[in-house]
Amino acid sequence: MNAESLDGRLLFAIPKKGRLHEKCLELLAGADIQFRRHHRLDVCLVKNHSIALVFLPAADIPSFVGKGNVDLGITGHDVILEAKMEDHVTEVLQLGFGKCALQVQVPESAPIQSVDGLAGKRVVTSFEVLAGEYFREIDDRAQLSGDSRTKIEYVSGSVEAACALGLADGIVDLVESGDTMRAAGLHAIATILQSEAVLIKSNTPKHPALSPLVQLITSRIAGVIAANKYVICEYNIPREKLHDATAITPGRRAPTVSPLEEEGWLAVSSMVEKAKTALVMDQLVAVGAEDILIFNLDNCRV
Repeated sequence: MNAESLDGRLLFAIPKKGRLHEKCLELLAGADIQFRRHHRLDVCLVKNHSIALVFLPAADIPSFVGKGNVDLGITGHDVILEAKMEDHVTEVLQLGFGKCALQVQVPESAPIQSVDGLAGKRVVTSFEVLAGEYFREIDDRAQLSGDSRTKIEYVSGSVEAACALGLADGIVDLVESGDTMRAAGLHAIATILQSEAVLIKSNTPKHPALSPLVQLITSRIAGVIAANKYVICEYNIPREKLHDATAITPGRRAPTVSPLEEEGWLAVSSMVEKAKTALVMDQLVAVGAEDILIFNLDNCRV
């Protein structure tokens, strides 16, 4: 595929592997972005839109969006900060997956059990920019200078093994479930930041003519995210109990309220968070709601 075949197409960068890749493919399918990626090719054309998908390492995507010709991208919030691209890209949507924490970790049995105790010691990480900024403040607070300041060393992988193998006194690494951390005999003593996958665009639009397509794809992805997060709750409620019930189900913007043929009764339809479904139903029963139904969403526009 040559550069000419990409002319006039919106360039959309997707992580080519790793923790975000599979979720991104599900998101594209939900947004009806149809494509076929040939084996070992990192660029493919979308069949039903003027879009080219570019599969890149997640760590590179902020730079390609912020300073290159890529219009949209999906990456981690942590990666944007590590690449120092927060002034060049806008986080358009939080996508609700890839949630993790960048944490300072030390061996559970080690004498050092605080970040202040790590000042002046050896710290290994694949996030040397964020770790460097974090420990710079700690070193300044401890009034350390020269060779006595914390030594940040970069490794590209297997960060959690650095302490056991004698390379570090502590590490800075991403934690999702924490299983890998615990298996390595480590525990977290501080959190530098919380992160999740985000949809980003450049602060300087590369192809103004493609702005409507950018908005369309953003709207579709927002709809997929909302459909995964919310369900529709419908119920009947006496009119005098409506205020109490809608306080429980306020919806994303407002509930839909319709009169029933039986005098004094109303039908209410509202979006509620999927994770709170059981609690919401219990609360509705307590205020007098009846015929409470929950419907899953396949897709929506919000």
